[in-house]
Amino acid sequence: MKKHGHLNRDVARVLASMGHTDSLVIADCGLPIPPGVECIDLVLELGEPGFNRVLHSILSDFECERAVFASECCEHNPEIWDCAESLARTGIRLDLVSHEEFKQQCGMARAVIRTGECTPYANVILHSGVIF
Repeated sequence: MKKHGHLNRDVARVLASMGHTDSLVIADCGLPIPPGVECIDLVLELGEPGFNRVLHSILSDFECERAVFASECCEHNPEIWDCAESLARTGIRLDLVSHEEFKQQCGMARAVIRTGECTPYANVILHSGVIF
């Protein structure tokens, strides 16, 4: 039995399969999942698990070079905007796009990890970096 890291087998599999610039979405429970993109559903109930908990868990095991957020989060979800700014302070490139453009970009992701988050615009597209 696995002792450390992600115990969810689907999350562990997707993270292990990521290559440089591949993308992974961490989504609130309302984001539409594009056809053909794998959805790893972690939702237990509204709010659980939350966006920040899942994001920090993923980042502990994932080399991220770029994060894309919907620009609407700046005005409509200050907690998510604070999270975005904190990622930028760690050296992760931060990009903002419209929510419509964000949904379009989700169609190119390896997978969407669906959280129980139920606040607006609590979504991010993480782009894989390299560890060497």
